[in-house]
Amino acid sequence: MRYADGPSVTVDLYVAAPPEAIWPLVSDINLPARFSTEFQGAEWLDDAQTSFLGRNQHPAAGEWTSTSYVVERVENRVFAWAVSDPDHPAASWRFELEAEGAGTRLRQAMRMGPAPSGLTPAITAMPDKEERIIARRLDEHRTNMLATLQGIKDVVESR
Repeated sequence: MRYADGPSVTVDLYVAAPPEAIWPLVSDINLPARFSTEFQGAEWLDDAQTSFLGRNQHPAAGEWTSTSYVVERVENRVFAWAVSDPDHPAASWRFELEAEGAGTRLRQAMRMGPAPSGLTPAITAMPDKEERIIARRLDEHRTNMLATLQGIKDVVESR
């Protein structure tokens, strides 16, 4: 697994509620901060809600901010954003909602690259460990993404 190949992770779960009940949560840029150990929150940078500044924290990397751009927003279906540059992102993230029976299949996905990211210095310094560096980072993302989806499920199903 190489960074240049755009490593990715996708998680999903079933939520016993229609997409319309879930949409306000997945399109809230601050919601993941309630459940993630890394993402700390965000604020819109424009009234049209096309870009936002996100705040993050990681024990090995410290604290940082990044600007993200909404690249797809289809109400009750898709909310997606690109980090740093909409055309050449450091990472791409998305929520997808798909009606399934009386509920919804809720999915979150992320893809690394193609632009350099916070992993780039570590990979450059230790190219022989690139696969291990990427695998560990994908595992961290998977853990936070599953926590976010479970948190959304718990909020929606407890209403």
